[in-house]
Amino acid sequence: MKPHLLPGWRRILRKAWSIRLAALSGVLSACEVVLPLFVDAMPRALFAGLALVTITGAMIARLVAQKGM
Repeated sequence: MKPHLLPGWRRILRKAWSIRLAALSGVLSACEVVLPLFVDAMPRALFAGLALVTITGAMIARLVAQKGM
């Protein structure tokens, strides 16, 4: 089966919470790697925990019907 985009994919990309939370998780994962190189006082596990929470939220948001979608 050939992959294809969903109808209204542009709107989904702009408004879906699952996309927003997944993007935030990516940013937090990058912060986990980059910030300890510059700041020793920042707990390294903080960004890993936040990334875990946001990606879990993204998975849940993907399954929940969102108003206006």
